[in-house]
Amino acid sequence: MPLIDSPDPSDPRAADLRRMKLVALGCLLASLAGLGLSLAMGASGPWAWLKAFCEAAAIGGLADWFAVVALFRHPLGLPIPHTALIPQGKHRIADSLAEFVRDNFLHPEVLLQKLEILNPAERLGQWLRVPANLAQVTGSVRAMAIEGISLLHEQAVRRAIGEFLVARALSWNATATAASVLDVLTKSGRHQDVLDGALSKLRDYLATPEVRMLVAARLVKFARAQWPKATSLVDTIANVDKMADSLSDKLALQLVEEVQTALSQPDHSVRRQFDDWIHEFIERLRQDPAFSREVNAMKDRVVQSDDVRAYLDGVWTEVRATIERDLQREDSVLMRHLDHSLAGLGDRLSRDPALVQAINEHVLSAAGRMVGGMREGVTRHIASTVKSWDDRSLVRQIELSVGRDLQFIRLNGTLVGGVIGLLLHAVTAVMQR
Repeated sequence: MPLIDSPDPSDPRAADLRRMKLVALGCLLASLAGLGLSLAMGASGPWAWLKAFCEAAAIGGLADWFAVVALFRHPLGLPIPHTALIPQGKHRIADSLAEFVRDNFLHPEVLLQKLEILNPAERLGQWLRVPANLAQVTGSVRAMAIEGISLLHEQAVRRAIGEFLVARALSWNATATAASVLDVLTKSGRHQDVLDGALSKLRDYLATPEVRMLVAARLVKFARAQWPKATSLVDTIANVDKMADSLSDKLALQLVEEVQTALSQPDHSVRRQFDDWIHEFIERLRQDPAFSREVNAMKDRVVQSDDVRAYLDGVWTEVRATIERDLQREDSVLMRHLDHSLAGLGDRLSRDPALVQAINEHVLSAAGRMVGGMREGVTRHIASTVKSWDDRSLVRQIELSVGRDLQFIRLNGTLVGGVIGLLLHAVTAVMQR
């Protein structure tokens, strides 16, 4: 295996790694060349000093080359024991790395302390008070909303929504809801307001000329059908039609007066009868299983009818189209409301310490639960991911990350070795005198 491996040229770190390998290799080759030159010149006198420097530098450079290469692979491809340390210890490294991340980055106390110092609620308020940030949020929400609504054009989505609404309607107990609503209305007396409205409409209807004409015509028709001879005799004396008109006027007037009396008297018999009927109806809704089944069955038939399904589909289509048109407008009502709401939240966070504290407490609580739930999962994910890498990929990633710095070890080993060689040669020379 050559002293310089070919790193991945697509990674920008590869160029730095290649350059430092060339520098370290250049120093080693220079040491070997100097050693060869000193030996060729007899290795005496000044050449002895060069030999001492280059010899020690070459040894130091080769030793450190071996040490660096042994981390990643077998030097020269030879299966020397305790080499290729990273590939052989991949599983141990993966577990250690995962535990390091878990204990130093995903520890709940560490994260919550940093999050508490960060004061997320206050920072959120500051961020929301910047108009550009609000515009960024509303723009992102608008884009996501338009994209999301566009997905709802599919018939399958509309059908699923319709089926969901129908299913919810089928599971709804209509009798229980009706009984509760009517009970609330009766306790507050609103059912009498309903009766007042109905009586008022009835009074106004009875007072119209059309009703009087209709009653008169019905009376004449009934009299002529039941008593034809009598009406013929009366016609010789007086006009039956005029008599019917007069009678219908008086009848309508009496009915109007009766209705007006019911409206003006809170304890009128009509009101008492209506009140009794409402309470009986509520009790029947609650206590009569057969009546309850009948009401719910009628509700189910209505809900499952084709007309209702078509109506639901049409309503949703219209609502979706309305929302989509609004979102596409520059002065969108929905986006303006969102912008005002967020701006209001930012302003309130700046002057409401209680709200800031409450939000921070919720964030810390949620973060604590999230970290506790994901801590072991992230640890297992990191370990399994590293273990799943093939040896070559693992070595390449680590070498590209720290390999450049490791080449300084080779470079320093060469230079420091040479200096030590000079010192040893000097000590030897002194001792030989």
